[in-house]
Amino acid sequence: MSSASQQIQFENVPLEVKAKLAELDIEISEGDITQKGYEKKRLKLLQPYMTKTKVLVNESKARPDLNNGSNANRQRNTKAAMSKRRHSRRDDRYRSDAHTEAVLAALAKRKTKRIPVLPIPVKRQSLMVHGVETNIESSDDDLQTDVSTGDDDGSLTRRSNDSSSPSSTAPSPVTGQRVPPSLHLNLREHIQQPMKKSDSKTMDDYSPETRPFTITSSSAKPPPTPLTKKLADIMPQILPGSRPLSQNLPPDVANITMSANSGPPASSNSNFSLHGAEVTEALQKKVLSSRPSVGSINDEQENMSVTKVSDKIQQLLLTLKRPKKKPLAEYFQDEQEELLENTTVDENAPKPEGPVTAVREGEPLPSQTNIPHSIEAAIHRCGSANPKAPCLTSVDLNGKTAYTLTYGKLLSRMYRVAYTLLHKRHGLQAGQRVALVFPNSEPIPFTYSFYGCLLAGLVPVVVEVPMSSSDPGSSQLGFLLGNCGVKAALTTEHCMKALPKTEKGEVAHLKGWPHLQWVMIDSRNLLKNPSGWEPAGQSVTNQLAYIEYKTCKLGSMVGVVHTRAAIHRHCRSVVGALRYNPGDIMVNLLDFKRGMGLVHGILASMFSGMHVYCIPYALMKQNPIQWLNIITKNKASIALVKSRDLHWTLAMQRDNANVNLKTLRMMLISDGANPWSIGSCDMFLAEFEKRGLHRNVISPCAWSSEALTVSIKRPATDAHRTALSLHDMSHNVIHEETPTSQTPSVVLQDCGNILPGCKMAVVRMEGEPNLCQTDEIGEVVVCAKPGDTPVNGSLGSWYYGLKGISERVFKSHPVDENNHRRREQASFVRTGLVGYLNPSGRLFVTGKTDGLIQISGRVLNADDIVATVLAIEPIRFVYRGRIAVFGISVLKDERLVVVVEQKPDCSEDQCFKWMSNVIQAVEGIHNVGVYCLSLLAPNGLPRTPLGGVHLSETRSRFLDGDLRPRNILMSPHQCVVNLPKPRQKHKDIGAASVLQGQVVTGVRLAESKGRSLAPLMEEEESFEKTRKFQYLSEILRWRSQSTPDHALFSQIGPKGTISHQLTCMQLHKKAERIAQLLLSPPNQHGMSALSTGDNVALMFPPGVELVAAFYGCLYAGCVPVPVRPPHARSLVSTLPTVRKIIEISKVVAILSCGPVIRTLRSKEALSLLQTIHIMTWPPMFDIDESPKKRLPISYRPPTPELLAYIDFSITTAGTLAGIKMNHCAASNICRSMKLQCELYPSRSVALCLDPYSGLGLALWCLSSVFSGHQTIMLPPLELEANPQLWLQTVSQFKVRDAFLSYAVVEQCMKGLTQQIMNLKERGMTLSHVRTCVIVAEERPRVQLTSNFTKLFKDLGLSPRAVSTTFGCRVNVAVCMQGASCPDPTTVYVDMRALRNDRVALVEKGSPHSLCLMETGKILPGSKVVIADPDTLGQCSDSRLGEIWVSSGHTAQGYYAVYGGEGTDTYQTHFQGYLKTGDTKTQYARTGFLGFLKRTELTSATGERHDALYVVGSLEETLELRGMRYHPIDIENSVVRCSSKISECAVFHSTNLLVVVVELKGPENTALDLVPLVTNVILEEHYLIAGVVAVADPGSIPINSRGEKQRMHLRDSFLQDQLDPIYVASFVLVASSHVRESSLRKYSPTSA
Repeated sequence: MSSASQQIQFENVPLEVKAKLAELDIEISEGDITQKGYEKKRLKLLQPYMTKTKVLVNESKARPDLNNGSNANRQRNTKAAMSKRRHSRRDDRYRSDAHTEAVLAALAKRKTKRIPVLPIPVKRQSLMVHGVETNIESSDDDLQTDVSTGDDDGSLTRRSNDSSSPSSTAPSPVTGQRVPPSLHLNLREHIQQPMKKSDSKTMDDYSPETRPFTITSSSAKPPPTPLTKKLADIMPQILPGSRPLSQNLPPDVANITMSANSGPPASSNSNFSLHGAEVTEALQKKVLSSRPSVGSINDEQENMSVTKVSDKIQQLLLTLKRPKKKPLAEYFQDEQEELLENTTVDENAPKPEGPVTAVREGEPLPSQTNIPHSIEAAIHRCGSANPKAPCLTSVDLNGKTAYTLTYGKLLSRMYRVAYTLLHKRHGLQAGQRVALVFPNSEPIPFTYSFYGCLLAGLVPVVVEVPMSSSDPGSSQLGFLLGNCGVKAALTTEHCMKALPKTEKGEVAHLKGWPHLQWVMIDSRNLLKNPSGWEPAGQSVTNQLAYIEYKTCKLGSMVGVVHTRAAIHRHCRSVVGALRYNPGDIMVNLLDFKRGMGLVHGILASMFSGMHVYCIPYALMKQNPIQWLNIITKNKASIALVKSRDLHWTLAMQRDNANVNLKTLRMMLISDGANPWSIGSCDMFLAEFEKRGLHRNVISPCAWSSEALTVSIKRPATDAHRTALSLHDMSHNVIHEETPTSQTPSVVLQDCGNILPGCKMAVVRMEGEPNLCQTDEIGEVVVCAKPGDTPVNGSLGSWYYGLKGISERVFKSHPVDENNHRRREQASFVRTGLVGYLNPSGRLFVTGKTDGLIQISGRVLNADDIVATVLAIEPIRFVYRGRIAVFGISVLKDERLVVVVEQKPDCSEDQCFKWMSNVIQAVEGIHNVGVYCLSLLAPNGLPRTPLGGVHLSETRSRFLDGDLRPRNILMSPHQCVVNLPKPRQKHKDIGAASVLQGQVVTGVRLAESKGRSLAPLMEEEESFEKTRKFQYLSEILRWRSQSTPDHALFSQIGPKGTISHQLTCMQLHKKAERIAQLLLSPPNQHGMSALSTGDNVALMFPPGVELVAAFYGCLYAGCVPVPVRPPHARSLVSTLPTVRKIIEISKVVAILSCGPVIRTLRSKEALSLLQTIHIMTWPPMFDIDESPKKRLPISYRPPTPELLAYIDFSITTAGTLAGIKMNHCAASNICRSMKLQCELYPSRSVALCLDPYSGLGLALWCLSSVFSGHQTIMLPPLELEANPQLWLQTVSQFKVRDAFLSYAVVEQCMKGLTQQIMNLKERGMTLSHVRTCVIVAEERPRVQLTSNFTKLFKDLGLSPRAVSTTFGCRVNVAVCMQGASCPDPTTVYVDMRALRNDRVALVEKGSPHSLCLMETGKILPGSKVVIADPDTLGQCSDSRLGEIWVSSGHTAQGYYAVYGGEGTDTYQTHFQGYLKTGDTKTQYARTGFLGFLKRTELTSATGERHDALYVVGSLEETLELRGMRYHPIDIENSVVRCSSKISECAVFHSTNLLVVVVELKGPENTALDLVPLVTNVILEEHYLIAGVVAVADPGSIPINSRGEKQRMHLRDSFLQDQLDPIYVASFVLVASSHVRESSLRKYSPTSA
């Protein structure tokens, strides 16, 4: 086409044609014409000038042999493929050549543009147990980049490509050259300015300088014509650039511009040429000569463009140009209905236009006088008149006759069954329900048991044979039996042996099943009825006939009840319609226990007295050709089959010349309502038509559990077929496609006419049952017998025990909207079939209501999607055609899930490529995205007893995470389109504006103070006494003199006894000896004595030695730096942190004990040091060494502001920070804790904390010396071997105050849950505990704390005693619960409000509610305010902000920061000043978000108590979609979604939400967690996870306080050191590959 267009001589094209081409360009730019129509009209205009194209067409017509040859080859290939498919196991029931071609065409079309594909998931080698991986390079189509830029900003203007960059240029559709955007605007102004003048002027009246431009087709320039002026008027509409010169001007929404990519390209679609040089020169002259100012462009000039809208719409568009500020209410909309974008209604969606349909009536029932009055009477007549006539024949697995039951035997055995059941031995009475439990291979016992129950007046409930509680639907069947009141079950001895047994030989009790009395009905177990015996209480018309179970869409099971009258009437209709007679022989391949196999194969057949052969399911799997031999041998005339049986027969059929089907007059297809059964029927007919099978023999029928047989194609009638558009069907509109149409469509075949004596209508599926229009698809409703009196509130059928649902389904009255909403008087039954009636009364079924998936207002059929999936290389990937398609509800809409059984010989890359093709094909054919595509191992899908896919069980296992897929691919970005709108930060609102709004509204500013601390000079009389309270070393000296024998520290050993104890004097002496060791002359290490102010690393396990070394450094004037010693068994993970602290703290020596020093000097430790280019450690002092010379220790700190110790800790954000604590801050924190917790020398405090940093260091080393109380030390490592140690210690020493960490709480919860009663019997009690404080630097874990309180409640632990603390790096103790403080309070806040930094209190149990617990009471001498972290203004108590604290024990500053932005940047954390509020006070910024709320409680000062609630760390918050998310909220949701997740951590990396979960279970269940995690994050947080990684337990790093180290986890993940089991990525990329380095090698036995 392009080559032909290049040869066109444009000087031969008239100007009228050029004008029409320009008008076409305008129409396509405005969307008034489609691309196809545009090209068609354009081709028609250029047809006279396309000489070369004609020649090419003629040449193609002159060579028809090529086309014929290709057709012949295509036919040969088709036949070869068909012969190959006969011997394959592909499920050709869903085969359609037209549909397959449409799928391939859609895939080919999508390959021409960039296809966003997902990266291949990272999987461990242990999960890859099927096939050998092969490397497949990405195709060029996947690597193409999208050149289109600029997204829709929601305005009414169309954005062009130049909007993204000022320097970019847009292609001109006129010249095909690149023109700057500014020139486009001036060109537009230049064209529009002359039009404002008088209309009498022509183009000649303008000077050359002011003339717009001249269109030329050759070197000679023709004079201007009226057509030239017309082109000048319309050309501005097709110029792509129209942005204003000034960016401050509002966008011109009245003028519609066209994107450069929306219209046709200039090279191929332009139909006239302009000289680019002349146009450019004219434009440059115009720009240089007189560029108009922005102010000169008035509204009248801007609106001169040609538009096709009315004046009112034009005026409305002009008003949108005025800038308006959003109302204040829009900033605070958090309602879910307002946040979620409503699915927009497609205005172009097809709508039905036909008249309303009418109710159709079938032919009347034939009037026969000799019809039996009941089912039992029919058996009695046949058994008495012709007792030796064969009734039912069972076939064994070899295809031979196993047993033939005559009508006489059936009559006698049904009487014996009735007599046995009504005998006093079993105690059954008429009207009771009994269960019939028979396998598919025993039709004869089932038949006479069924009829025996009918004779006795009992109601049989047919169920499947339960093999185990794990069978699909087993528990639902048991619930149905219990709901029906079933107490007895009938079965055979053979079936009884197969049931699960207990050790005593009794039938095991299955989960959900009631206790049943098992009755065996074999001949030898039946009692012989007396002669002339008849059951008492003969059956009546309204009595129940039987109950059949039905599995609903969501997995629930209901019992469909049918009365005797309904069954009798239905048998009459079926026999009359299909002309059943005693001479017929029927071959039944269906399940004879339920559905169509029961009604036609057991009831209607024996009602007419015919002979039935039952083919077991096992025979069809083993040798499916045998049923044809039985038809040939016995000259059967009727067959009951499914399309699956036809497919199996074709797949396994061999050349058998003995098969002759000429006696077959009717083959009923039970699932003929499925549109995709046509393929199997056509292939079967094509194969066996030469064996005597007539074309009209195949009779599809429509079946429903509620209405039984809905319609049947009558024998010897022609079938009607039609092709419907899949797109229109998704909108419930009927649109027939032509055979040559390329639109995706589905071919339907009619299911025959209505049964005699019935009425049928089609109503809308949702809401009131309004009659559909003639071109509208709806639900089929059937009226069994108009005018009958309802039986038990229905027309002979209902759901047992479900009156409300039965009213809707079985008592539906169609409404005619066009006829004054007239309602039908008769009650109709909703069949669950979706379809329509054609004008001739034939029923066309498009699907079932249980198989419909409604996505974004469109209705999709699951069978149609199955057919699309099967059209993509099913022989290579799909195992036996087993596919499950269903929808799950996620975020207020259904999402499409496809589960496929894959073949075992498929590699990872092949499977991933195939899954990508499936997702693209479904999107191309059905215009819907696949939310999740999962591949299972062969036989991985749960199946029904007869081999079908159990869809509801598959859906249930998918939602429960029990499918165990091999591969999974999710595309939530393509499916989820109703996410909340991203919030925008409004930076124009400053701190002063917020303060003014707070004053106007009268809200309370968020600030609170603790109890005041009196100055030291006012407490003491002399300076010396004051000095001893300012320096901890002075306090220890004073206590060693005043109370030398008072025990300060007691360390608990592994057996619960005191292993080490230090009194005041012992601690003083030991500290002096250590100071002498540090200050001694040069020692064996070759170093001189330490100087005052040197940093010394203290590396001790938790115990009294650490305390002694701490005070020894203070005595010597050195600065102690507590460091956790490396673990001897995990040096690789612990030694680098130790070395980094020693390096950045600039310690000159290490003070430690013998075991730790030996670990540091070991070969493994030294080799690790060499890897980081560090050769040696600093000099080490052993605490057990004796000083060479005893020097007098007389050091006194000169000032309280001198550095006392350095506290190093790794924050949860991954930063290693060391804070400087001076002597004044150290004494102040002790004073505050003493006053808050009432710590006196007579008290005992139990500590089970980490003693190396934070509040744990202050409690371990400082508080006891300052307050004088006894500290009972319990090292946390001792609890790993003995979880009872903490409880035993607290109970033994009658501790009133206990401090512990979350790690200790979790160990007690795990180790003591099952031992509470045993501990209580041993006399352990916690009744004396006054305060049990959990020390942490995070949000309080409410659930864990509540469970801890409930667990130890039986041991006397008071709920009000358990509380938490809050501290951070800048201030290690901000809040702490005291004995005299008010009880801790809890509040419930809205999580959606917290994402927008607002606090909204809600009730307990409200949706999206979050429970927060108060973090203790503010310590004395501290003041807390809530500040906005961005504006630094003080917040109100309804706002979430950063917690700022002003206190005397705030750290002096950072000594060093590793892993951050630098020490100077972090110094602002200690020098914070508010811009509004108290602007003179210096605060320390804690880096934690929280809020203050005034409670009804009263504090010690008599004022109302202000509670502080910590929400989370500011550094760890996730800024996503303009909102602030806290990781702990997402993690809690993920942990709750599955019991297989032990722990979770989330972090943010490159605009992606990364979720890491720890798997608690086998590795083959890892992939089940991916959709569960994605679903719960979408439902509760409106976010799409970018990456989901499943790792081993313990992969998430946790510090000694039990806090997650999310940043360390992020670094490990990005550096490929996490070693996950599986990694699923949902980010769209151009190409992807498997990271081989992350695949762990496992043996097959470890999988």
